Amino acid sequence: MGPRVYLAGPDVFFPEPERWFEQKKAICERYGLTGVSPLDSLAKEPATWAALPFWRMIALRNEAHIGSCQAVIANLTPFRGPSADVGTVYEVGFARAKGLKVFAYATTDSPFLVRILTALGPAAHRRADGSWLDGEGLLVEQFGLFDNLMIEGGIAESGGLLITGDADRWGDLSLFEQCVLAAAKQTGSPEVGPSLGAIP
Repeated sequence: MGPRVYLAGPDVFFPEPERWFEQKKAICERYGLTGVSPLDSLAKEPATWAALPFWRMIALRNEAHIGSCQAVIANLTPFRGPSADVGTVYEVGFARAKGLKVFAYATTDSPFLVRILTALGPAAHRRADGSWLDGEGLLVEQFGLFDNLMIEGGIAESGGLLITGDADRWGDLSLFEQCVLAAAKQTGSPEVGPSLGAIP
């Protein structure tokens, strides 16, 4: 069994998430990695968790899955708004705090600022210095990044990478596969040889 990678993302909300994760796991296996889904059962799950509300059990299980992995591959495609799924972003931060490498992809390359301004519509307005404000007069982040700077900063500092591209929003796996290849190189998967160092 190869290095374990946690498959983070809003994919759990897909119509047939189990089938989708099986496809992702098959790609991982091709590159010598073991894909771990949020839907997977947890080995040696504490019996005390059974008394918890289901949502808390899910949260604890996902954190335990991440803690058992060497890397995370996150789907950061904007979800129900201009930014990535908030649960996925939490998992990216949790993985970063655990010292895991984080790889991420998104099936759009539209910049964060463009997506925010589109969502705000006419409520957005520009100041004389060129910066943008929302309808409440709050500054809009505008660093030219794909998403919030803390997300991209965490990915970069982990030694991972973020891949974006114009693809089928919820049906494309080519960008995910690029992340899998990069993760396989970084974790020293026997299928792709020893670790090649940080991916630029």
